[in-house]
Amino acid sequence: MQKLSTPQQSDAFVKRFRDAVREGEFDAIDLPERFTLPKKFKRRGSEETYEKDMKDMVFETSAKFDKWFEGVDQELAAAPQRGRGKPKLTVENLEEGVIDFKALAEETRRKLQNSYEKGQNLGNSRKSKAAPAKPPTKAKRTTKK
Repeated sequence: MQKLSTPQQSDAFVKRFRDAVREGEFDAIDLPERFTLPKKFKRRGSEETYEKDMKDMVFETSAKFDKWFEGVDQELAAAPQRGRGKPKLTVENLEEGVIDFKALAEETRRKLQNSYEKGQNLGNSRKSKAAPAKPPTKAKRTTKK
């Protein structure tokens, strides 16, 4: 795994490795020890990172394995990675020009306009559905004779 070109794909590599062993592409045996993946995982909603441990396996290297490894390594390196898409909305990114302020302002304007129109439509629909006013009833006497 140290030879992987993208260490952040180590968990995907382990999954593929186990699948290949299960399907009989090459032989390997489980060891009782565990090892730590080089990948750093993030918890949702925080910047905290953690690591995962996996069961260690031993295998014999061969030309077949080397060919398989090169193919898997190239696939994993070419795979799109999450988290590299949109930069976070921060003042620093706005100042550096990483995020397009004009585009975000237009999006905000559109959201506000949609919200305003939705409120107007809701208010207008309630006006038309309002029950007609009740006709005045005869006043009741409150004094006793």
